[in-house]
Amino acid sequence: MADSLYLSLWYPNLRLEALPDKLTAVLGAFAAHGGEAKVYAATVWPIGWNEAPVFQRVWGRVAGQAQGGGGQRGIDPRQAVEEALELLHDDYAYEFQIGWSLWEVETPEGTTADPSTRQLRDLARGDKDQSMLDARWVREPRLVRVTGFGPLFDEGAYEQEGHIKVDFGPDTPFLEEGVDLDNVGAKHVEENVRQLVELTGAIEKGSGATARLLWSELGESLAQRLAARLGVGN
Repeated sequence: MADSLYLSLWYPNLRLEALPDKLTAVLGAFAAHGGEAKVYAATVWPIGWNEAPVFQRVWGRVAGQAQGGGGQRGIDPRQAVEEALELLHDDYAYEFQIGWSLWEVETPEGTTADPSTRQLRDLARGDKDQSMLDARWVREPRLVRVTGFGPLFDEGAYEQEGHIKVDFGPDTPFLEEGVDLDNVGAKHVEENVRQLVELTGAIEKGSGATARLLWSELGESLAQRLAARLGVGN
């Protein structure tokens, strides 16, 4: 069963005015670890998640790219952060979307790899049907959500969620529990995990976090599940 994977980051005595630099550092770490250099979208949420956004911008793919003109996707992280955090309030949350590529299984039905048209989807694969016999491995981009919290947003959600939270989406690429892993498949899963470890380490160091927690929605340990999946000891 697929689970959602998150990274929470905390900073000592973080002033709201320092949040833009922290967000820029986190977003900037993706390019060197399998991610994109540009931010895809930004949304600003006031007070709590049930409120309507006060700011929303999708930079996405420019028209020239869709028409074969070689246009670039997205916007530089610092520019995206500056634009979104122009509305700097202690009861706002600032969410950014950025692309990150991992090895994933593509079935004959196909998948949509374009992050400008696809949202995070549940990649849980249950029954091992006939289609899995024809599955192939591809590096597929997914959307990752990076959110910075003002201290008063959602009644101080940062205490549990982190000053900054990274939502990696379903943990399927790190386990592929619905696929019979051969040597090639196991290698791709291990590469995904190594990429995750390197990225989280770079984010922690680059943004100056003093505490981090990689956690799942169901509370299960990714390390333990991975060890069981690959048949190795803890």
